[in-house]
Amino acid sequence: MPNLENLRKQAKQYVRWHRERHHPVAAVIRATLPEFQDLTDRDVLDAPFSLADAQALVALQNGFADWPALKAGAQSMSNPTATSQERPALSGAEPVLYARDFTTALAFFTEKLGFAVDFAYGEPPFYGVVERDRARLCLRQVTEPVFVGDIRAREELLSASITLDSAAAIKQLFIDYQAAGVAFHATLKTQPWGTRTFIVLDPDGNLILFAGPGD
Repeated sequence: MPNLENLRKQAKQYVRWHRERHHPVAAVIRATLPEFQDLTDRDVLDAPFSLADAQALVALQNGFADWPALKAGAQSMSNPTATSQERPALSGAEPVLYARDFTTALAFFTEKLGFAVDFAYGEPPFYGVVERDRARLCLRQVTEPVFVGDIRAREELLSASITLDSAAAIKQLFIDYQAAGVAFHATLKTQPWGTRTFIVLDPDGNLILFAGPGD
């Protein structure tokens, strides 16, 4: 856990981001603080958000019930008698896929690939997260090309890689996507190293690899 001074700075940063209407902070506040959980992004950014609110948010993010409990925990961890420090654990990674039209991209992932919307930000929306089971993808609308020409298809540059737990699951998912009319860059096949894979081509040219165990 960071030291107490850094945690204070982090809380103040959340207050600044809220005041400046920094779009990702609305989702963080809503997901962390119960009193904001039923509000829209606009409502979160319009609502009062004090330093005490930000400190409560930081405390919950670090596994404490409130700011006083976090202060006590941070002070005990800074005690010179402590002999070890826990190694920071990474809790996940979320690839970012770029789209020319956010609404079209969202419809593809929800209607074709079976994802659900975690949140969408903006009016109209231009950024959001979709999820299916343990897989999460960020979608970001852009107005200019991100890649040159057809380099992604030529070089098979993947935007995301998603794994499944069994050979039966990867086969069934491929069949489901075929039935849904999904476009493929590469159909289901067994790689030389034994993994079964296929690659979905989304409307913006993003290549999404799905991989599972061989038979």
